[in-house]
Amino acid sequence: MCGIVGYIGKNNAIPVVMQGLQRLEYRGYDSCGIAMMNSDKMILEKVTGKVEELQGLLARQKMSSSVAIGHTRWATHGPPTISNAHPHTSQDGKVALVHNGIIENYKVLRDGLISAGYEFSSETDTEVIAALVSQAYHGNLEQAVREALSYVVGAYGLAVIHTDEPEKIVCSRKGAPLIMAMGDGEFFVASDVAAILHYSKDVIYLDNEEIGILTPDGVKIYSGDDEPVDKKIHKITFNLEEIEKGGYEHFMLKEIFSQPQTIFDAMRGRLLPETGDAHLGGIDHMIGSILHADQRYFTACGTSWHAALIGEMMFEQFARIPCEVEYASEFRYREPLVDAKSIVFAISQSGETADTLAAIQEAKTRKATVLGICNVVGSSIARETEAGVYIHAGPEIGVASTKAFTSQVTVLSLLTLKLARLMGMSREDGLEISQAMQKLPENVEWVLKQADQIAEIAKLYSDASNFLYLGRGVNFPVALEGALKLKEISYIHAEGYPAAEMKHGPIALIDKSMPIVAIAPQDKTYDKIISNIEEVKARHGRVIALATEGDTRIKDIADHVLYVPAALSFTAPILNVIPLQLLAYYVAVERGCNVDQPRNLAKSVTVE
Repeated sequence: MCGIVGYIGKNNAIPVVMQGLQRLEYRGYDSCGIAMMNSDKMILEKVTGKVEELQGLLARQKMSSSVAIGHTRWATHGPPTISNAHPHTSQDGKVALVHNGIIENYKVLRDGLISAGYEFSSETDTEVIAALVSQAYHGNLEQAVREALSYVVGAYGLAVIHTDEPEKIVCSRKGAPLIMAMGDGEFFVASDVAAILHYSKDVIYLDNEEIGILTPDGVKIYSGDDEPVDKKIHKITFNLEEIEKGGYEHFMLKEIFSQPQTIFDAMRGRLLPETGDAHLGGIDHMIGSILHADQRYFTACGTSWHAALIGEMMFEQFARIPCEVEYASEFRYREPLVDAKSIVFAISQSGETADTLAAIQEAKTRKATVLGICNVVGSSIARETEAGVYIHAGPEIGVASTKAFTSQVTVLSLLTLKLARLMGMSREDGLEISQAMQKLPENVEWVLKQADQIAEIAKLYSDASNFLYLGRGVNFPVALEGALKLKEISYIHAEGYPAAEMKHGPIALIDKSMPIVAIAPQDKTYDKIISNIEEVKARHGRVIALATEGDTRIKDIADHVLYVPAALSFTAPILNVIPLQLLAYYVAVERGCNVDQPRNLAKSVTVE
């Protein structure tokens, strides 16, 4: 969601912070700003709009500073205006801070401060923290921040500067991600590694309620109890090239086309095609607990929830063990039947999804064992769960998730295979499945070669107002994911449905202007989905069918056919989602939409 970058050191902080904010643009934002120390004077610049506008403003002013904090804001409290943009300052102008997260009790705090005579200049919850820090300040910024945060209920990642201590940045987090990094005579704070990767690969992940202090001499970290903490320095393993477009028009397109590699990376060292089995080092010691649990839950949001639905179907069909899928946003509010005999899998690309983290805490409070499936090493979910599996998709910059989804499904497939073999799946069946998985990168490459054909189809339907996606069995979650991708980046209303449910309502919408995407592989539901397509055609609907290579029957009834290689139902979801990702992408491009930064959306949803 919002982005934070801070710098202190021997060089000019302004270009470092501005480049960091550019690296965070993919997270989604509607305003941005920077606060700089110039001797003992605070200088603040903010704009509504893009980082490049702020850069132009600063370039004209030709300023320099060795200390600065910057922010890209995604509006929560108050619309995107200059006064609501970060950084926020205290009434006396001495404190400036940037903040990610939501302060849940800000209204009570704000009313109390107003009653005491404090005057606010914005509608935000963040300005309350600036006021509290200002009132608590008595010559020591870190102590003032600690005291201020003791009154705060909610989530925060923040960086604070003060004119009386011009060579210091104080930062802290609770629920929202924040890292510190070390360079050569320079030090950084950021909400995302991408912001500082150009300058340093040595990072420290702050834990909840820890206080970090950056000065020209280095960094210090204190616990919530004000005790010094000796933190491990993590070495970032991915390269700057991985967060650049590499010649593609958009990050999303690059990430779609990277899936043969990312799927391979998710399987590397884990798939055992010679024995028909799988090995998942991060979770193997928990396999017995998974098998013998009384309840098993997947909890996730958005695209990760769709991956979880596929995981549920695979667990039950192949491993024959029951499980349930819960929206993380609803999990803790419905008194779930979770206890010490339960296993909860939390799935998230970023590892920072606020709703999923809240679900984890709820499950842990109820004594459940919580396991993580996420992409970002060192993320909150990776640290809050007892064990887990990284999906190894690499940085995903496009807001609409693509490669992370297929990598999540790949990891869930590996876990299913492992469990199924232990539950009695034959070696022969295991070999068939594992060898089919081994061919996935090659088969995805084959699907991607249809990109030009999909782009032409997209031109025909880019002015549609509604789409309906139909799938049966394990392809129902694929239909949901295809519809979500279209909604996210093209702003066309789209719905995914189990194909048989079409007759129970959505069929009323079908006419000549309604495109229908039918996922129709030659599996046990093939004849049923063909019947659904014929029902659509009888009502003059336009059908884009996704079919198995060599299927000629479907050509006679569908308006357009996209082919995927013949696949087991075990591997079909990964192959079938690729054309739907491309269709959404090319429709959005045709409509002139901002594919990588769709309106109102953020890459990492760090607030509820």
